[in-house]
Amino acid sequence: MFRRAIIRIQHSLPKLPYPVEQGIPPVISAKQLDLHYNKHHNAYVTKLNGFCAADAKLKSSSLEEIIKATANDASKKPVFNNAAQHFNHSFYWSCLKPNGSAVPTKLENALKASFGSVADFKTKFEASALGNFGSGWTWLVQKQDGKLDIVNTSNAGVPITEPGLTPLLTCDVWEHAYYVDFLNRRDSYLQSFWTIVNWDFVASQLK
Repeated sequence: MFRRAIIRIQHSLPKLPYPVEQGIPPVISAKQLDLHYNKHHNAYVTKLNGFCAADAKLKSSSLEEIIKATANDASKKPVFNNAAQHFNHSFYWSCLKPNGSAVPTKLENALKASFGSVADFKTKFEASALGNFGSGWTWLVQKQDGKLDIVNTSNAGVPITEPGLTPLLTCDVWEHAYYVDFLNRRDSYLQSFWTIVNWDFVASQLK
């Protein structure tokens, strides 16, 4: 998955680099993480494996191959939704780290070149995520020309279905991502989000 690995069937929940029972301090409580990871994410994986068990072509395809093959096929929408949500959530967990990390220099320079400063990027990202109507995801992506951009996707949407876009960072703005700790206060969740970003992972996705 992502730039250097491919997930194949049997699909499974990724092993988190932090204990579920401790949450992701100081933002995500253990209860929130347990519900999000063990209930919501696990449900997508279970449903995806059910679809794959009934379709030999899906069963022999990687997760990213499944997503790209079903993205524009209305008859395969349930397959796409569950495959994309498995990818999105796995990517989201990788973007997070208890107490966060510092922004590596190469990423800082890329953010400055595209947004003016890291602070300006965060402001624009928060505004985009706050304005992402309904359920969805907000992403920092790298375009084919190397420049960085911010994109919103709705529901299970994922940037890898768009040619030339490489996801670097994502924030889950489905309400199930934050309702235990923040209720319906998406703005508070977004403001706190930066304290748990794993910037080393984000930088590792740069081309």
